[in-house]
Amino acid sequence: MTQPRLTSTHKRVLGSAGAVIVVVVAFALLLPKIANYRSVLDVIGTLSLPWLIALVAVAILNVATFGPPWMAALPGLSYRQSMVLTQTSTALSSAVPGGDAVGIGVSYGMLRGWRFDTQAVTAAVVVTGLWNQLINVAIPITAVGLLALEGSDDRRLRVLSLIAAGILAAVIIGLVLVLRSEEQARRVGQRTGRLLTSLARPLRRGPYTSLDESFARFRNETVALLAHRWWVITLAQLAGHLTVFLVLLVSLRAVGVDASQVSLVEALAAWSLIRLLTAIPITPGGLGIVEVGLSAALVGFGGPNDACVAAVLLYRALTFVPPVLLGMLLGLTWRRHANA
Repeated sequence: MTQPRLTSTHKRVLGSAGAVIVVVVAFALLLPKIANYRSVLDVIGTLSLPWLIALVAVAILNVATFGPPWMAALPGLSYRQSMVLTQTSTALSSAVPGGDAVGIGVSYGMLRGWRFDTQAVTAAVVVTGLWNQLINVAIPITAVGLLALEGSDDRRLRVLSLIAAGILAAVIIGLVLVLRSEEQARRVGQRTGRLLTSLARPLRRGPYTSLDESFARFRNETVALLAHRWWVITLAQLAGHLTVFLVLLVSLRAVGVDASQVSLVEALAAWSLIRLLTAIPITPGGLGIVEVGLSAALVGFGGPNDACVAAVLLYRALTFVPPVLLGMLLGLTWRRHANA
């Protein structure tokens, strides 16, 4: 008797169900073990008006930095278009299981719909995604190094930083192999084509015989882009990452977690390592996993339980909700921005 095979629909349903279970367990079972929700609400209720204004200000600043990396990677893209693009793709990435792939697909579709060149769009999609991951890996390595200079010697943090360093090295080596020369790019394209052809044969797809040309064109477009704009892309991406962290830092200080309890470097280490660990999208936007992991890390550094959980929930609300709401609104009108 043949075993029933799982269809793509079944896999999506199972993935969504699994994500829901993880979120429920995180918020209903794990987070309350760190701090009681009533106590957390009491902490949030003590926020003063100046701190509320500061929180709104950093949340707006964070949203405002979404677009510039794309403007740097795709010359001719306006700020308004970049915001429509990033808010829509972020909303999808945050709201749907496996949303990162959907977000990338939507970004590509929008840019092609706005008549940007195919090769330029491909290079921009790859470079922004790659630079985002490079910085995502580089920040925790830097943070753990700064902790070591302060005298902290946490073995777990050192292990995670070594893993991050290995990932960073692998990504850089892969990038160099593809971009080193056009001939090298063609070879990588040929090997990738043979691999995809063998994998797709049972599905009666393929063959993929022209990837060498695609890789060569991509390599030339990417090299030209990075040669002239790598530093602009790097600064724009770094600003985007650090404004997200700024929301967490202001949230911590707003609820009374001062530098003697959790220093700036400790907060940076906790934040960046949790972001690295949640790079694989088990739940949409890391929902539930980030809240539990980041709260536990901050408490581990010496922060008060109730205040740390309150700060993390504020941080997540201010960085999760605005892009989702803006993305839902802007995504409906994206075609109107073709000539922005």
